[in-house]
Amino acid sequence: MSRLFAVIYGVLAYAAFLASFTYAAFFIGDMVVPKTIDSGAESPMLPAVAINALLLAAFAIQHSVMARQGFKRAWTQVVPRHLERPTYVLAASLLLMLVLWQWRPIPQTVWELHGVAATVLSVTFWLGWAVLLTSTFLINHFELFGLKQVWTYLRGKEHKEAKFRTPSLYKVVRHPLYLGFVIAFWSAPRMSVGHLIFAIATTGYILLGIYFEERDLVKAHGQAYRSYRERVPMLVPFFKASKEQSELAAAAARIDQR
Repeated sequence: MSRLFAVIYGVLAYAAFLASFTYAAFFIGDMVVPKTIDSGAESPMLPAVAINALLLAAFAIQHSVMARQGFKRAWTQVVPRHLERPTYVLAASLLLMLVLWQWRPIPQTVWELHGVAATVLSVTFWLGWAVLLTSTFLINHFELFGLKQVWTYLRGKEHKEAKFRTPSLYKVVRHPLYLGFVIAFWSAPRMSVGHLIFAIATTGYILLGIYFEERDLVKAHGQAYRSYRERVPMLVPFFKASKEQSELAAAAARIDQR
C-alpha cells in the first residue's frame, strides 16, 4: 500500500505541476485563460506592487530553500527519500497557483509593438517555453519532477541520482532551462508595468538561484563541474568570458574547493 500511495502521490504532484505550468504560460502571455498577468481587478499601484512582491518572494523562498542539499538532508528525516522530490514539486506548484490566483495586474503600458516586431516576440515567447521543456527532457524530465523516484520505489529498487552529463543544449549554455524562462518572460509585444516588474524580479531570482545551484553542483561533481563552468557560458550562448571574468570564475572555484 505504501508503494501504491507513493505512485499516486507522485502522479498527483506531477498533475499539479502540469496544470500550473500550462496556466502560467498563458497567464504570462496574456491570452486564453480567464485571469492573466494584465487582467483582473486592479489595485492602487503601491498595494499591487507590495502584494505581487510578497507572492514572488514566497515562491522564491520555497523554491530555493527546499532545493538546497542541507534542507534535503534534514527534510528526508521526516519525508521518505522517494517522496522528497514529488513534495518539492507539489509545494512549488501550489505556490505558483497562489501567485497566479492572487496576482494584482498593473496594466499601464511600458511598450507596445506591432507588425514584424510583435510577430518576432510572439514567436520567441513560445520558443522560450519550448527551450525550457526540451531542457527538462534532455536531463530526465521524469526524474526532475519526481515520477522516476516513485516508480523506482514501486518496483522495489533503490533510486540512484543521475550522473553529471551535458547533452545537446547543455553544451551551448549551462542553464538552458533558465534561459527558456528568461526568453519567455521578456518576449512581450505589449509590456505592461506589472509584466515588467514580474520579468525583472524573476530574472533576478534566476541569477541568484543559479549561484546557489552551481555551488551545490560543484560540491556534488567537483572538478568535472568546475571545468564545465569555465568552458560553457551560463545563459548567453557563445558568449566568451573576458580575462577578468575568467579570473573571477577561477577565484570562485578556489573558494568552492575550500
